[in-house]
Amino acid sequence: MPRGLTRRSFLGAAGVATLSITLPKTAFGQQYPARPITLVIMYAPGGGTDVLLRQLAESMARIRGWTITIDNRPGAVGGIATQYVGAQQNNGYHILGAANYNKFVRVLGHVPAEPAPWDQWAFFKAGNANAAWSVPMDSPFETLEDVIQAARERPGEISISTSGTGGIWHEMALLISSFADIELRYVPYQGGQPATLAGLQGEVDIAGGGVHEHIDLVRAGELRMLQHTGTEDIELADGTILPTVATMLPELQPFLPMGPTYNFIMRRDTPIEILREIEAAFVEATQDEAFIEMMNRNQFDIDVKVGEEADREAAQMEAVTIDLFNRYADQIGSDVISAEALGMPSPEEFAEWWPPEGYQPLDL
Repeated sequence: MPRGLTRRSFLGAAGVATLSITLPKTAFGQQYPARPITLVIMYAPGGGTDVLLRQLAESMARIRGWTITIDNRPGAVGGIATQYVGAQQNNGYHILGAANYNKFVRVLGHVPAEPAPWDQWAFFKAGNANAAWSVPMDSPFETLEDVIQAARERPGEISISTSGTGGIWHEMALLISSFADIELRYVPYQGGQPATLAGLQGEVDIAGGGVHEHIDLVRAGELRMLQHTGTEDIELADGTILPTVATMLPELQPFLPMGPTYNFIMRRDTPIEILREIEAAFVEATQDEAFIEMMNRNQFDIDVKVGEEADREAAQMEAVTIDLFNRYADQIGSDVISAEALGMPSPEEFAEWWPPEGYQPLDL
């Protein structure tokens, strides 16, 4: 167990590219939506967040007969997209396509500390994924043990790509490195897909990212997966075994699975009738055959949460990240904001703290 990180505390939790998904409209209501809805995704095209949320939007559009436009606005670990959506009218025509309940933007100072997320945003969670470390097939690293040994011999020299400083793959890499008692060099990119390609092309020693971002390259024989943060080894159709990190670091077993979550996020002051419409369409889309097939193919897990359940998980995950980033601020690479300044409890105090004073769940 790394210094300062306890099981109890951890268990607590720009370029623009556009694509229009246009499908025939059906009569379902007179007021909303009367025009296309824009889903603003906070990471670049091709990464896990983009792949999952695009399919979710496509399923929603097809089922409801809506038109949904995809707008990628990467940068500042979601901060650019968050600021853009927050500045739009609260009429339901702009939805934030997010990962991890957008938990990084406040602790890194990319948005103001107030209002708190549960006062400003309504969260809709679709699912989860697991982190992975992979290397090209000609890499000298055959196993995670090889990486750990090399990193101990050459502290800070072995490089790993991340989806951005302070982002989820940075956080996951930092956690694993902490448990392994090694120091890596973290190289940020604007999303999981660029981070994966950086590893494939040899820009870094290790491709940091998610199982879903590496799996096709592993199946194609271009990447070798050294570890993932699922609970058990994954066996591919050809017999290839993708090892869980617990094989090498069994002390991580109680925390698994761990990785990102994927969300639609809307302004909380959006008219409640519109939020209800989106919630119903969102849940329907997560049950769509095309969405389920995509989730299974990419090793995602469906885990739908809305309303107070989603609000609570969002706050708990943010509390854990704030605590972690403040403990390891010297490795984050930028200033971090304290839990006190953000009005958040420690992970140990979260259960007693929730719900915070003044919190009102939405009547969805």
